[in-house]
Amino acid sequence: MDTENLEDGLLTTNPRVNCRDVSESDSKATPIVILSCMVAYCGSITVGCSSAYSSPAESGIMEDLGLSIAAYSVFGAMATAGGIAGSFVNGKLADVIGRRGTLWISEIFSIAGWLAIAFAKNAWWLDLGRLSLGIGNGLLCFAVPVYIAEITPKNLRGGFSNASQLMACCGLSLMFLIGNVITWRILALIGTIPCILELLGLLLIPESPRWLAKIGKDKEFETSLQYLRGRNADISQEAAEIREYTEAFKQHSKTRFMDLFQRRYAHSLIKVGVGLMVLVQFGGNNVIVSYSSSIFNKAGFSTSIGTISVAIIQIPATVASVLLTDKLGRRPLLLASATGMCFSCFLLGLSFLFQNLHQWKELTPILAYIGIVVFPINVKGSAISLVSLANWSCSWIVTYSFNFMMEWSSAGTFFIYMGVCGSAVLFVAKLVPETKGRVLEEIQVSVTHSLQ
Repeated sequence: MDTENLEDGLLTTNPRVNCRDVSESDSKATPIVILSCMVAYCGSITVGCSSAYSSPAESGIMEDLGLSIAAYSVFGAMATAGGIAGSFVNGKLADVIGRRGTLWISEIFSIAGWLAIAFAKNAWWLDLGRLSLGIGNGLLCFAVPVYIAEITPKNLRGGFSNASQLMACCGLSLMFLIGNVITWRILALIGTIPCILELLGLLLIPESPRWLAKIGKDKEFETSLQYLRGRNADISQEAAEIREYTEAFKQHSKTRFMDLFQRRYAHSLIKVGVGLMVLVQFGGNNVIVSYSSSIFNKAGFSTSIGTISVAIIQIPATVASVLLTDKLGRRPLLLASATGMCFSCFLLGLSFLFQNLHQWKELTPILAYIGIVVFPINVKGSAISLVSLANWSCSWIVTYSFNFMMEWSSAGTFFIYMGVCGSAVLFVAKLVPETKGRVLEEIQVSVTHSLQ
């Protein structure tokens, strides 16, 4: 649970730690910081690739291996099942073997998963491979943002951290683009490329200096920090602040987990953090990524044109969200995303409703295309511990049940998602505070007050 967000978050009480904002403000992005982040971003690309793989690969896998809808639903959902497993151990693993070690192990799981899928002869190998990919994802979703946050200067941390979201979107778009022209086995082999690049890159980058300070390796801590900030940089003040913070953290580490269940923290963690993740997932966010090809096909729209359009539009949309986050604030973007999801689900539900009406069925492919293309896929934020577990669990339920729901009623499926997204709009408007320009204590007070 020792992520940068949590450490700078609910339970930090040392005022000197909370107010540090001077020494890192003048730091620059050195070549080694950029290289280290690029290596970590390979993990984000891996997550994006594995999340999107099931969409372009669906028809090929079902035809070649003779999978039923139920069997393919299991395959699609195994990644989220692996994510649940990974979320149980990611924090502890990162504390025991380090951030870089966790990245290394996560990519081993990912490579094993891709190879199992690429050479699968039956559903068992497919499922095992997808499960292994999911475990890798569960580890990467924790290790990548933590590593980036701990090695970058404070004044650049937000931009570098947000870029990991863009890299995940690039992986998603890559799968959608090339999945239309190559077989599902070759597509799985291509998925190993960012994994291999990260494994090689990890040999060239340093361990997180903050983690080294936590485990008492003081000499290695200073060496790593100096390497990241540059040979001639003065790291004395930043090093002193990290040591001070580490000591303050150790004083609270024994009671930290139980403190999360105090009334003032449990409300914000469970009702806001978990609640938001549940609504986002049950609103159909993940199924659009996993099954967009089959949705286009069922709506009578060209699968290749549809998925290529999704791939192209997601990158500039994600860039825009990254740039607007700090300018507009997170709450307005959450409201806009939830409203957009609600509208998209309404269009998708309406399109399949028209499919059963002969005089309107020509509108089905058009509305389905608009609904998916404008769907704000990239709305998931980073989550830790309980919130991460809720995210992966709800994602598994929605991903597994989607094909069965579509057999029951295509229109009804998306109208249900629309209702959930509408609830998310109200949830954000009522309970989720804005964080822009506010210190953590102000956010905590506003959350607690709104929930009473």
